[in-house]
Amino acid sequence: MLILDTDHLSVLQRPKTTAAVALNERLLTAPDRDIVTTVVSFEEQMRAWLNVIGRYADVSRQVTYYERLGRLADFFHRWRMLPFDAAAANEFKRLRHDRIRIGTTDLKIAAIALTHQGTLLSSNLRDFAQVPGLRIEDWLYG
Repeated sequence: MLILDTDHLSVLQRPKTTAAVALNERLLTAPDRDIVTTVVSFEEQMRAWLNVIGRYADVSRQVTYYERLGRLADFFHRWRMLPFDAAAANEFKRLRHDRIRIGTTDLKIAAIALTHQGTLLSSNLRDFAQVPGLRIEDWLYG
């Protein structure tokens, strides 16, 4: 199973870019055809658009960002999202107990990847490399 982190998904959301074309090609030819993401990546991106919308009291200025939020929902609708379930929560707690010091959302994504025994595709190798047993690859810059 290949699990796309938020940075890889962000590239795919701009499909005409050179990076997106290259990543798409690599995903299409990957021997592992089980390509998924996590509900936490959806949360990260959704929160970002909601924060932008919340900056503007003038609803006319919010229109563009609501359109982008809608496109985000359409994009994620096409993906299977792994949940942050009880098993992932337990793994998260174990990692916190073991003093793995990375951001909360990244640690949740790592916990999901570990519970599903998948390979996480992310450019954030510095942080994710701190998680013992996590398989991680960078298909954007690595």
